Amino acid sequence: MPLLHVQNITKQQPDKIILGNISFQQEALQKIAITGESGAGKSTLLRIISGHVQRDSGTVLFNGEKVTGPEEKLLAGHKGIAYLSQHYELHNNYVVKDLIWFQVSMDETEANRLFDICRISHLLGRRTNQISGGEKQRIALCMLLVKQPRLLVLDEPFSNLDPINKNTLKAVLEDITTRLGITCLLASHDPNDTLSWADQILVIKDGRIVQQGTPKQIYYEPVDEYVAGMFGKYNLLTSVQASRFAIKTSGDVLLRPEDFTISNNDGQKGTIQKISFWGSFYEAEILLDDLKIVVRLSKNEWEVGEEVFVSSSLK
Repeated sequence: MPLLHVQNITKQQPDKIILGNISFQQEALQKIAITGESGAGKSTLLRIISGHVQRDSGTVLFNGEKVTGPEEKLLAGHKGIAYLSQHYELHNNYVVKDLIWFQVSMDETEANRLFDICRISHLLGRRTNQISGGEKQRIALCMLLVKQPRLLVLDEPFSNLDPINKNTLKAVLEDITTRLGITCLLASHDPNDTLSWADQILVIKDGRIVQQGTPKQIYYEPVDEYVAGMFGKYNLLTSVQASRFAIKTSGDVLLRPEDFTISNNDGQKGTIQKISFWGSFYEAEILLDDLKIVVRLSKNEWEVGEEVFVSSSLK
């Protein structure tokens, strides 16, 4: 039996479908990321799953038990599910340790272990108006975890975080799963936050799941341009254009920049239009007659305006 079973969830406004027949399952300790453009329905879905928004129809089962909405019970939420919204808030001018201990239902050894996992041990003596946004988020997360949930639901947890706090949070989430045995479900629109973390990714558009699969499947085998664009740059080729690279396809094909290479003697001849530096790699835009190809390079030996030859590793 899956830990979480979402069945045919719908939610709509008079003039708009917010969620249309959403269904998926999540096993214990499986990491699932939900992604999609702003307004796709990610936040609404997470809040329905955690029992904070009333669905119009469908069922959410958590460990075989129905999750009721706020119109079905006095206090919204489910005791086994912890939900961290994008708009977490802490009471001002509280000492962090005092604020957290109001919530604690575990002994001091367990609590200190949790503080260590959330990377907040060094913050316990500070007041809440003396810490950064990323630190406040980890404190809010800790306050949820002291209730010992089995499922942690996070809405855009990486938004507005600098790289240092983002990497810290990623390490925290990994420890929450491996050391605490808590399953995590999150929503994020950033491919860098989902591809390296998730076991499964659900891509939502206009309130409907358009593709579900492993990160590798979603990235290299997108069903359409919407999915491809959510996870980075891509090249759209017709079957005729693809045949120029010895790629056999009956229709249009979506290929990533790393599916191509450039050299000075093999492939389709073109001219470099632009070269961009992205830190760990470069991207070159190359014009081949009427076709523009974006190619990813591990290092750059070329100049704008130079003639090169483009080939593909895919056949």
